[in-house]
Order: sequence, then C-alpha cells, then structure tokens
Amino acid sequence: MAENNQNNNQKQQNGKDNPFGRFNPNRKGDGKPPKFNAYWIYGIIAIVFLVVQYYISYSHGPIDTNWGEVKQMIENGDVERLEVINEKEANVYIKKDHLKNYEDRFQGNFSKPAEVGPHFTFKTGPIEKFATDLAKAQEGKPDEILPSYKDENNWLRDILLSFGPFIIIILLWWWIFRRMSRGGAGGGAGGIFNVGKSQAKIFDKDQRVSTTFKDVAGLAEAKQEVEEIVEFLKNPAKYTKLGGKIPKGALLVGPPGTGKTLLAKAVAGEANVPFFSMSGSDFVEMFVGVGASRVRDLFKQAKEKAPCIVFIDEIDAIGRARGRNPNMGSNDERENTLNQLLTEMDGFDTNSGVIILAATNRADILDRALMRAGRFDRQIHVELPDLNERTEIFRVHLRPLKLSEDVKVDFLSKQTPGFSGADIANVCNEAALIAARKNKDSVTKQDFLDAVDRIIGGLEKKNKIISQEEKKTIAYHEAGHATISWLLEYAHPLVKVTIVPRGKALGAAWYLPEERSITTKEQLLDEMASALGGRAAEEIVFGKISSGAQNDLEKITKQAYAMVSIFGMSEKVGNVSYYDSTGQSDYSFTKPYSEKTAELIDEEVKILIDSQYERAKQVLRDNAEGHSKLANLLLEREVIFSEDLEEIFGKRPWEKKHLMGENGNGDSKMPEISADEPKDVQDTETEVLPE
Repeated sequence: MAENNQNNNQKQQNGKDNPFGRFNPNRKGDGKPPKFNAYWIYGIIAIVFLVVQYYISYSHGPIDTNWGEVKQMIENGDVERLEVINEKEANVYIKKDHLKNYEDRFQGNFSKPAEVGPHFTFKTGPIEKFATDLAKAQEGKPDEILPSYKDENNWLRDILLSFGPFIIIILLWWWIFRRMSRGGAGGGAGGIFNVGKSQAKIFDKDQRVSTTFKDVAGLAEAKQEVEEIVEFLKNPAKYTKLGGKIPKGALLVGPPGTGKTLLAKAVAGEANVPFFSMSGSDFVEMFVGVGASRVRDLFKQAKEKAPCIVFIDEIDAIGRARGRNPNMGSNDERENTLNQLLTEMDGFDTNSGVIILAATNRADILDRALMRAGRFDRQIHVELPDLNERTEIFRVHLRPLKLSEDVKVDFLSKQTPGFSGADIANVCNEAALIAARKNKDSVTKQDFLDAVDRIIGGLEKKNKIISQEEKKTIAYHEAGHATISWLLEYAHPLVKVTIVPRGKALGAAWYLPEERSITTKEQLLDEMASALGGRAAEEIVFGKISSGAQNDLEKITKQAYAMVSIFGMSEKVGNVSYYDSTGQSDYSFTKPYSEKTAELIDEEVKILIDSQYERAKQVLRDNAEGHSKLANLLLEREVIFSEDLEEIFGKRPWEKKHLMGENGNGDSKMPEISADEPKDVQDTETEVLPE
C-alpha cells in the first residue's frame, strides 16, 4: 500500500508539479514511449518566426539616410564608392580614414565603427534622376565616383512576407480541425476551444469547501437525509453487506431561499470524496450537441474519480418534461441534453460510485423519466422553516452583528413567519444597515422591525403627496379589512395596519394566518369576505368605489375559481377537479370541460363572490360604529396594532387558536404581498406575529 501511494505521488509530481510532464529527464521509465505533444511544435514554429522577424527587422546593417546627406558626404570627399541595388536603393561605402567622422552615427547600429561597409543606405528614386543629381554633385571633383549596379533577392524575407500569413492560417485551421476531430460532432469531449467540455467546478481533497453541516441551521430532516448520503460514500460496506444498493441520486426540492444549495455546499465540505458542482444552465449552449457533450464529459470525469458526488443546481433548466417544446417538433437542444443525462444516470453503462445531487424549486415540471427510481431514488423536501428552525437560523446570522440588549431571538423568529433562510439573512443585514444609517452603536429591536416592514412592504414613502380625500378613503378601506378579519372566525386576524405608503402600495396590513394542513370551505369563505371588506367599506361609507381593490379582486377571483373547478366545493358543478397535476394542460388549446360546464363554473364563481360581498357589507353595517372609530384612529396615528382593535371590538374568542395554530408552534404560510397602481388605494396583506 505504501509503495502504491509513493508511485501515485510520483505520478502526480510528474504530471502536475513538473511542467515538462513525460519529457522530464529525471522521470523514471514506465515502459511507455513519451507521448508526443503537438504544442511543442507550435512553440518551436512561433520561436523561429519571431527570431527571423527580429533578424529581418532589427539586425545590424547600414544606416538609413537620404540623398541630401549623401550629397554632403560626396562634397566632403568621404564616400569611397556607391552601389545601386535593384535600381531602387543605394549603399554608401565610407573611406576607412573618414569613418571617425561618423562614429556617433554608428552607435546603436554597430558595436564599434565598422570598417567593412556598406555604411549607409538610401532610396534612389527614379534611376535617371539619381544619375543626374550624382553628376551635378561631383562637378569639379578630381575623383569622380562611378556607381555600380547590382540585382539582389532576399529569398527568406520574400517567402516569409508572401507566404507567412498563409502558413499561419493553415496551421490554425489544422489545429482547429484536429481539436474538432477528437470528439466528433458538437465539439466532442473537448470540442473546439473546449466548448463541449464540462464546466463543472471540482472540489477535491486538496480544495475543500469551508461550509459544513454545522453551518446549516434548521432543516433537520433534510440534513439527516443528506448526511446519510455522505455516510454511503464513507462506509459503503455498512449498507451493502446485506445486499442493498447505494442510492444513485437525491433531488432537493423546495421554495427559493430555503437552503438547497447550502446543503450541497455542506456535503462538499463534509465528504472526503471529489465533488463536482455546476448549474443546469451550464449545459445549455447555442451549438447543437454541446449540452449532451458536456454531460458525457462530466460523467466521464466523475467515473474516473469515483466514488464522488455530482451536484447539479437548478436542474429544471434542462430537466423539463419532454414534448412541451413550443417549436412544435423541431430539434430541441435542451431535450437532447436531457436524453443524454437520462442515459448517463441509469443507462446501459453503469456509473457505480457516482451519486447525483440536484436542486430545483420547480419539481412539478421535471420529466417523469428523470424522477423515477434508479435515477433520483430520493426526493428530499426542503420546506420553509418553522418557528424553532427560524430561531436556529437567526442565531447563525446574528453572530457577526453587534446587538442591543432588547433583541431577543425568539421574538424575531415570531415576527417572521413564512420567511426562508435567505429572507432571514436579508432581515439581519437590513437591520444592521438601518442601525448604521441612524448612527447607532448597536442593532436594536426596532431596527429589526423596520427591516421586516421594509422587506415585506417596501420602502416607506413619507414624502408622497396624497390628498385628504384619498387618505380618508385609504383609512376606511384598510379599516374595512381589519374589522371583518377581526370579527370572522376563520379570517386571518390583523396584527398591524398602516396608511403610510410603502413601495407601490398606499396602504399596508399585516395579518396572522392560522397554521393549517387542510383548508375547509368555511375558512375560504371567511378569507374571501375579509378580502372584500375594503371595497365594501368604500361603498357603504362613500357611496362609490375605487380601483384600489384591484389586488383584492384578483385574489378572490382566483380563489373562487379554485373552489369551484379544483376543490369541488360547488354543489352544481359537483365533486370534480379539472386541475392537471402533470402540467400538460398549460400547452393545450382546449379546456377539459365543455362550454356549458364553463358557463356553469362562471355562474357559480359569481354567486360565491357576490354572496361574500354582501356578507362583508352586512358585517360592516352591524359594526359601523367600531369601523368608524378604527378608521378615525388610523387617520390620526397612521399606524395601529391589534391592541387597538381589541379595545374597540373586544378580544377574539378564537385568539389562542389563531395565535398558536393546531400544533402550537405558531407557524404560518408565506406572506402575501399585494401592490396595485400607485394612485389607487392598495393593500399589502402581510402576515406576521404580534409582539
């Protein structure tokens, strides 16, 4: 074993630390001939070309001059002879005893004053004019200089200048086609310029991720499943000695921001095996066959390093169900990539020792072949954290903050129901920024409350111009919601409401939802009546309605259609559901019911909405005094809390039930945020827990 490790280390040393690889002269023989590397040829050609170019351009030779200077040399009697080359240029030879007069000119071109010429060169121009000018310059001179004429050719320079570019282009094309031929169509395993090569980041033993399971707060069940995958790779014999097989893949499913990628990072940090990480979009390219080529290359690398883990984030980018291509039958590169992925995960060739992890928040659109056992054997649901898990997450993100004594982790976790781990991290960061903006020495409880309000409702707009009439309409609208939600058993009770504009909304309200596993028809009807309370209040108090209820109407319309056509809560339509869980109806031009049934559904929806609207108006008429007090209090303070409603209407008989929920953990659904046009009365229905 020690000898094998030593040999492996020697191979790694030869391959990585030594830049010459197999050309290392100190490398021990392995019985194989040295592998020829074409890049050596490229380098030699480039060096030769540069040397020749340097020789042609920068080698020492005659100094360039002009006819004016040569004429002066002739008049001074310094010129020994002239040599005309190709009737285009002339070389000037200086007399040896006159060279000292030009020693300063030779510096930088000659190492010392040259005794052998030529010493200068110049362009003659038209040869007839040159002969005439030379004759005039020598008039009256006793020693006449007669130029000699020669024809010379610089074959090397002419060849390089004429054929050099073509040679470079041919070599470049040869290299490109050689690269393409390695992997066939689509770039192959390497592909042209590595376009078909896997883009995965490899975290090996020498390059570890710092994130571990200790850094993952909450998600107890999901973390346990992932920890078991790491244990599979560390101690496979424990699970296979009874004849079982190690799962091939696990799919992390959950809403955005719940920590799916964080779990994968923890796996990379905990596992003592190579970890390949890439995104589903890394497979997608504009070239045909590149995605499939990258899949092949990824699994080729993974099999070479098995046992290992491959993590594909946002796998829905390539894993959508086939047959939903909007191009209507044309070749779809994404489907080719998916087909290759399916083959590699569980095809004819086995990939033992390679475990696939993937993450998505769109599991409903994934192809069924991808979800079957043998590919993704396990689906790990990463849900929104409950009260206790939010407390753990807050403790992680509060570590780097300087907190005030009034900040309690339990209080913060109760104020953020429905928040994901990413939302909680954002709350902590936003609270720190708010405290710094106010020049505080520590982050206080109020800073966290302001951060929650800003994240849910948007930035507070104190300078927005609103008329008194609009402000009054907003106050009665919000008071209508608050009144009905407080007086109906199953409606979400109000926690806080404000008429200070936030984001696009002119009014914002925070409600506490009840934790439910199933929802009854009575509960849905109470919620519908509460949502219609704003418009009902406008009609009763002002005798007219505004566009501020647009978000409310959109919400209750969808809810009513779901009750009739999906939940089977209409007596006339019956116990039928037209919901397609496979998602195929999204690409269908026909509805799964007749036109007569469609008319019946529309009628039932209208009856539901109208009945709850009349119910909302009746509740407001019966409690007109309390509604008016609440609206005036809202106009006076701009922000009111559940304590104010309790003083006006009394305690809710269902308060304890709504506060704690059926399981007593105070959890809730994800906050619902509504934002309409800025000039209208708007609601931001946000659900939080009171202090």
